[in-house]
Amino acid sequence: MALRDFSAAQLRVLSWWSEGSRFKDFDAVICDGAVRSGKTVCMGLSFFFWAMSCFDGHTFGLCGRSISAVRRNVLAGIVPHLRGLGFVVSEKVSKNLVTVSFRGRRNFFYLFGGKDESSAALVQGLTFAGALFDEAALMPRSFVEQAAARCSVSGSKLWFNCNPEGPQHWFYREWICKLEEKRALYIHFKLEDNPGLSREIVERYARMFSGVFYQRFVLGLWTAPIGLVYDFFSEALLKSAPEGEAESLVVSCDYGTVNPASFGLWGLWDGVWYRIREFYFDSRREGFQKTDIEYARDFVAFCEGRRIDAVVVDPSAASFMEALRRMGFKVLGARNDVLDGIRRTSEALKSGRVVICPECEEARREFALYSWREGADGIDAPRKENDHAMDDIRYFVSTVLELGEREEFFGMSVER
Repeated sequence: MALRDFSAAQLRVLSWWSEGSRFKDFDAVICDGAVRSGKTVCMGLSFFFWAMSCFDGHTFGLCGRSISAVRRNVLAGIVPHLRGLGFVVSEKVSKNLVTVSFRGRRNFFYLFGGKDESSAALVQGLTFAGALFDEAALMPRSFVEQAAARCSVSGSKLWFNCNPEGPQHWFYREWICKLEEKRALYIHFKLEDNPGLSREIVERYARMFSGVFYQRFVLGLWTAPIGLVYDFFSEALLKSAPEGEAESLVVSCDYGTVNPASFGLWGLWDGVWYRIREFYFDSRREGFQKTDIEYARDFVAFCEGRRIDAVVVDPSAASFMEALRRMGFKVLGARNDVLDGIRRTSEALKSGRVVICPECEEARREFALYSWREGADGIDAPRKENDHAMDDIRYFVSTVLELGEREEFFGMSVER
């Protein structure tokens, strides 16, 4: 994106703190809205412009879900523009420190990851002249509030951007609902506010998402999930696998002793993964439980002598994973972020990169029942019922498709 091509919303972010702006005495700016709507780049640029215009020799916080996320989401898109404008930017990776110099001024920007409640300790005792919170809604309240409290230098300001979550989320309730009390400027972004997105891309995003993800990621609304998780799924999406040998075979597993165990066999044909068949054992329904060894034997029988490239397993099932490894299988611990996994699975099913075959009756049953729970804690989650095939499908999509996109999966797979 050229620096001259800014939308009206982006220009407000870039100039709100400057002389002549009626918002220059506000203490914070909050940008929320649709994904890919142009929030991050303009906020990052504005943050550095403000810091270098108003301070010299001061320390600032750059905060994200993780330090790598700050580098990827904020610095990677902003530093080239800063250097192009004459800023001198250097980074000491070992210290998570970025030093920026411009026209005789120099300031220091430390990177922080707010991944859990323990992260608040990382910023205790520090003094900031300002802090930027990228994806603030994904960070724990304790970390955000501790970092905000560190901004005690006269003239310091807070910068927040995020995609919406549920209306009970702490950030929505404590910041967006209390703008006047917080002396914060609120700027809502739509997909159209990103001049770098073509009409075709905007329409693609509208097709990619449904339900709560459409409400949040496309419309940018703080809305609660209701109804079925995969509300778009229907029997019309079922499709049989092609004839002939698959290019690769992978099994995904949600392991349970008291709860049901669900295995899915996936085959790859021409860039599309098909759930060919499944194994499902419900100990409550059957009246008895199985051991790791019994499940491992079931697993071998389920594979029917096929050469399996990898097995993706719930990472909490350590003993079952070890049993499979001892039997010679390549085992991968699944990525287990529930909401991100559901979003990825929705996208994969809607785009046709993942297909459920008619033979997978338990998966078909759970798709029709898997629903969101109602909670007052602001944390979105599906109901913990009718979710075992759903979990093994999510493990597959989050792990194998993600690795495949980075061209790492096939490097780890056994050559067929």
